[in-house]
Amino acid sequence: MSKIDDLKAEVEKLPSEEFSEFFRWLAEKDWERWDREIEADSDAGKFDFLLREARESKLKGTLKAL
Repeated sequence: MSKIDDLKAEVEKLPSEEFSEFFRWLAEKDWERWDREIEADSDAGKFDFLLREARESKLKGTLKAL
């Protein structure tokens, strides 16, 4: 049995309150990881095209206010 299978089995045994607490913790960890990935992608310039597109739209007068 893999670690993941072991974890799944343990999670299945949790009472509702503990499952909810674990789920909240896991969701927070997921969001933290996602934030780090987005920040790394931004630092690497992977979203620079969005700035270029917005600037081009502004120059053309087609940029819409949110």
